[in-house]
Amino acid sequence: MWKVQIYTLFLSLFCLTCSKGYCQFNEEISVSTKEQQTAGDTVIYRPFVIKDIVITGNKKTRPYIIERELLFSRGDSVNLSELVSKFERSKELLLNTALFHEVLISLQKFQGYEVYVSIDVKERWYIFPIPYFKPVDRNLSEWVKQGFGIDRVNYGFKFSYYNFTGRNDRLKLWLITGYTKQIQFQYDLPYVDKALKHGVRFNFSYSTNKEVNYATLDDQQQFYKDSASNKTLSKIYSGGIEFTYRPYIKTRNTLRIGYVYQQVDSAIVDLNPEYFKNSATSNSFPELSYKIEYVNVDYIPYPQKGFMAEFTILKRGFNKDMNMWQIGYRGSQNVRLSPKTSYSFASNGMLRFPFNQPYVNLRMFGYGDFYLRGLENYVTDGLAGILVRNTLRREIFHFNLMSPFNTSIQKIPFQFYAKTYADAGYAYNESSDANYLVNRMMYTAGFGIDMKTIYDIILRFEYSFNQKGENGFFFHVKNDF
Repeated sequence: MWKVQIYTLFLSLFCLTCSKGYCQFNEEISVSTKEQQTAGDTVIYRPFVIKDIVITGNKKTRPYIIERELLFSRGDSVNLSELVSKFERSKELLLNTALFHEVLISLQKFQGYEVYVSIDVKERWYIFPIPYFKPVDRNLSEWVKQGFGIDRVNYGFKFSYYNFTGRNDRLKLWLITGYTKQIQFQYDLPYVDKALKHGVRFNFSYSTNKEVNYATLDDQQQFYKDSASNKTLSKIYSGGIEFTYRPYIKTRNTLRIGYVYQQVDSAIVDLNPEYFKNSATSNSFPELSYKIEYVNVDYIPYPQKGFMAEFTILKRGFNKDMNMWQIGYRGSQNVRLSPKTSYSFASNGMLRFPFNQPYVNLRMFGYGDFYLRGLENYVTDGLAGILVRNTLRREIFHFNLMSPFNTSIQKIPFQFYAKTYADAGYAYNESSDANYLVNRMMYTAGFGIDMKTIYDIILRFEYSFNQKGENGFFFHVKNDF
């Protein structure tokens, strides 16, 4: 029995710490993962029980929102080696909620065969009433090509309130003018039931535009603007409701029901009769979509370990003027080759049918995140397309700066990664006479530097080469603002 007492005392000195974002056990301590007693030649194992979980630092976030992300709960019987991995993964899951700057998970104390877990968090700033200024072009390179025109900029006020009621809900209100006059409202409540599995999201938007991308020629967007009258050429109303179901930590299902109304000036239809079908100047249709997501990575905005994927099916319209099915997927496999080096393989694919779609349903390469690095200056329309990306990166240095503000953020971290990459893609379209990149393989390669800092801000500085013999520098910003 004295052996058990000594062993219990030894375990009480065992400490789990978190430092610089990683949960660690003292590697010099080697213990059995379960309490042992010997009776003759028989070994009896007794697990530990999580008696309580003590959460601190959550001034806004409700405790059950934090506990929803944990891989352990009160009353669980565990061994210590199992708890190590659960602490590490639970920390990653909490950081992926985008609610916290830092998360510290540790064993607070032992009491016999009962353990007490401590979770200390540092919450982010959740309210962002900020001025909005952003070029409307697909990327900064396109804006440069258009001459840095201030008339191609949206500006206004963007109000985002994350963790609105402490339940990881989000409220967004955008009041934008300039190139596009726009009003957007969105409210996202991820959990509406006691089981914390079902959620709902509402959104509405209204926008008008005095310039319209009416066609694609030579793999470039073609725009029309009535300079004489400066009149509004397009209007779009849209709204919808989404229902989410997250039965497990890694999986989320989303069902969306929406409605869209689009209208353009007759001048747009004169330039491209297939902008909508049958030379129509307006179109209205319902949208129905389903998406399933699987996420098992260390850090969603910049994953270096793990796998994530999503599959989407969309039905747009139910009549001859608007009738489209769209099936899409995207995913990435990320492998950490060493503590500072990782490799990422990402792919993205899309299929639309039937194949006789209007121009507004053909956008593919060059929009959003669907692009090859090195072909940012071009767009490719398509009915089907596939994109693959290969990236090898290594952390080259990091540092912290003291925060100038009196907030929970004492230090602002900066991490820099050197990378090299190679991309390939293919877009199929029934008509390719006016565009070079359609119906042929596209491939690019390059190298660059990524910078990662607080609030999931990622800056990408890239120098790329493409199949057309062109090369150049490209800059990308990724954030949630």
